[in-house]
Amino acid sequence: MPIRVMIAEDERLAREELSYLLLQEGDVELLPYATNGRELLEMVDEHEPDVVFLDMKMPELEGAQAARMLASRKQHPLIVFCTAYEEFAIDAFKLYAVDYLLKPTEPKRLVETMQRIRERLVKPKAEPVQTKRTKLLVEDNSRLVVIDPATIVYAVREERYVQIVTQTATYSTRMTLTQLTDKLFAYDFFRTHKSYLVNLQFVSELEPWFNGAYNLILKGEGRPRIPVSRTSAKDLLKRLEE
Repeated sequence: MPIRVMIAEDERLAREELSYLLLQEGDVELLPYATNGRELLEMVDEHEPDVVFLDMKMPELEGAQAARMLASRKQHPLIVFCTAYEEFAIDAFKLYAVDYLLKPTEPKRLVETMQRIRERLVKPKAEPVQTKRTKLLVEDNSRLVVIDPATIVYAVREERYVQIVTQTATYSTRMTLTQLTDKLFAYDFFRTHKSYLVNLQFVSELEPWFNGAYNLILKGEGRPRIPVSRTSAKDLLKRLEE
């Protein structure tokens, strides 16, 4: 039986390179590709791939977040992360992926990945082991601060910085929101908006706004309302129902 493969990659050249290499494998059937995380979720339902080669940095819905949503389904494909950032791929790989590939993809490395996939497909899929970081090292201006990820309420991008708001303090870091999202992969965080990452454990209620968008109301006094974009609202509601 052929291995049904779907590529989720928004960069055309990277997508074509990976497609070419996969077609060198005699047992691969390439399915239609996805160019963003939300499209991927819909196409997985439609085409039921055996494995998804997933770019970690995707528009609309980050690859790591899309992988988490796929892994929560009873029937889900194997995941191979494709990224230029090895440190983030390693974190995600420990949780939901059968392997990861660094860009640009090396043919020999892809052959090894395909062998892993074949081995996994003949065995029952094991549930992902969710090992959590207990410490997060953050550069706050000129100092390094250790934060317990569970205490982070939300993070917001403001110009060149990301403000990380915990239960007791606020830290300003040059880490991007995407990098922070990947580091907090095992925790219950959700990207409600391109500029906001929220710990769902601190959500009190959702307030309808307009055109299908919402505001999140957080637990605790003096917390700001967090915007939920219309494109994120449907997935957020599913996450809160889990």
